[in-house]
Amino acid sequence: MKKTFKLQDLDCANCAAKMENEINKLTGVEAAVSFMTQKLTVSAPDESFDATLKQIVKLCKKIEPECKIII
Repeated sequence: MKKTFKLQDLDCANCAAKMENEINKLTGVEAAVSFMTQKLTVSAPDESFDATLKQIVKLCKKIEPECKIII
């Protein structure tokens, strides 16, 4: 499954790159974080997408506490 989410309050291009790198370390996940468009695109297996999304939210909060993923 592939979905795109809006990112709110992503203030730093470096943080966006860190998020993308950390998310892509998750098994079976491909992600792209665009600082310019403030969007996150995630591809992950259908059966584990919700659990993966929860992990992604935690990772992003750790890197950029003010950033919210609009689901």
